Amino acid sequence: MTKSAREFDIIVYGSTGYTGRLVAEYLAHHYAGREDAPKWAMAGRSLDKLEAVRDEIGAPQDTPLVVADADDPTSLKAMCERTRVVLTTVGPYQLYGDALVAACVETGTDYADLCGEPGWMREKIDQHHDAAKASGARICFSSGFDSIPFDLGVFMLQKEAQAKFGKPAPRVKGRVRAMQGTFSGGTAASLTATMKSVAKNPKLIPILTSPFGLTPGFEGPSQPMGMVPEYDEATGKWAAPFIMATINTKNVHRTNFLRGHPYGEDFKYDEMMLTSPGEAGKAAANAVADMLKNPFGAKPPKPGEGPSKEERENGFYDVLFIGEYPDGEAIHYGVKGKYDPGYGSTSRMLSETGIALLSCKAEGGVGTPGSFLGEALVERLEEHAEIGFALED
Repeated sequence: MTKSAREFDIIVYGSTGYTGRLVAEYLAHHYAGREDAPKWAMAGRSLDKLEAVRDEIGAPQDTPLVVADADDPTSLKAMCERTRVVLTTVGPYQLYGDALVAACVETGTDYADLCGEPGWMREKIDQHHDAAKASGARICFSSGFDSIPFDLGVFMLQKEAQAKFGKPAPRVKGRVRAMQGTFSGGTAASLTATMKSVAKNPKLIPILTSPFGLTPGFEGPSQPMGMVPEYDEATGKWAAPFIMATINTKNVHRTNFLRGHPYGEDFKYDEMMLTSPGEAGKAAANAVADMLKNPFGAKPPKPGEGPSKEERENGFYDVLFIGEYPDGEAIHYGVKGKYDPGYGSTSRMLSETGIALLSCKAEGGVGTPGSFLGEALVERLEEHAEIGFALED
C-alpha cells in the first residue's frame, strides 16, 4: 500500500502518557471541524486507558484507538502500516524507542519524537540512515522545545543573513532572554537513562561531549562551549550555561551537515541563558551554573508527572540569535513562544511537525526538523502554535 493510501495521516503513540495526552488534546481541539484536519488516531498499550484519556481530553467518541506496545515489534509494525506519520512521546527513547524506529524505517513511515538523548540518536543514525533513505522514511528527532526553536531560529537567521550580506554568519550565538517553564518526570527519566548508559558504555562520552556528535564523518572547528558564566558583550548582560545546549547545538550542526553546509563548514555556534548586567547578573549566572549540577533537586518528578494546566498556560520563552561577522557586522533574530516550553508549546510543535511531514518532499533518512522541513515548519508554527519568528533591529 502506498503511503498516501494509508488509513491515517497521523498516529499519536503514547497518548495515555503525560505529553502524549497533550498532543492528542491539541489535535482534537485545534483541528476540530477544520477542512485541513488530519486523519489521526490515538495509540498506546491499553485500550481501557486510551478510552479513558479520549474521554478526559474531550476528543470525539469516534476517535480511532490503536493498541501497540514497545515490547511487541509486531504490533508496532502493524501500527506503522496504517499511518503516514507516527508521533511518539514514549520515552526514554533509548529504553523504548528501538523497535518503533526500526518499524518506521522498514515500512517507509515518517516519524517524529521529542528525543534529547544524543547517544541513542547517534546509534540510530548509524543503524538506519541509509535504510531510511531507501524506504523513504523521514525519521525526525527532537521535534519539541529541544530543538525546534533553536534549530529553526538559526536556520531563519542564516536565511536573513544570506539575503542581507550575501553570505551566512560564520558565528551565531543563541541566547535565551527569558523562559518560564518546569520539568516533567519524562525529562528527568531521560537524563537518568543517559547517565546509566554512559556508565555502561564509555564510548558514548565523545558523542555526548562533542558538538559534532551527530555528524558522522564531519568534525568542524573548535566550538565555544558556553559551560562557564561569562559577560556577553553583544547584549551587555551576564550569560549562564543553558541546560539544553548540549542537545540543541548537536541538532543545529546536523541540520547544517545534512543540508550541505549552507552555514559554512567553519560555522561556530553556542547557547547560553542571559541574566542581567552588573554584579547582580554575575551572581545570577553563577547561581544558574550551580543549579545545573543537580537540575531536578533532591526529589526529581516521576514519569507521568508534569506542570499543571495553569503552569503550562502561563509559561513562555524568548530566544535571541546573534549572527556575527569578522568585520563587526551583525544580525539579530528572535524566536518567541507562548506556553510552558517543554510541554504546552512542545505538544504543539510535535503535532505541527507531524502535519508538516504530510506534505514534505524531502528524501528519507534520519534527520532534524530543520533539515527536513525548514521554512515550511516555521510557517505552520507561526500560524497554529503561537510561536513568532522575526528579524530584529
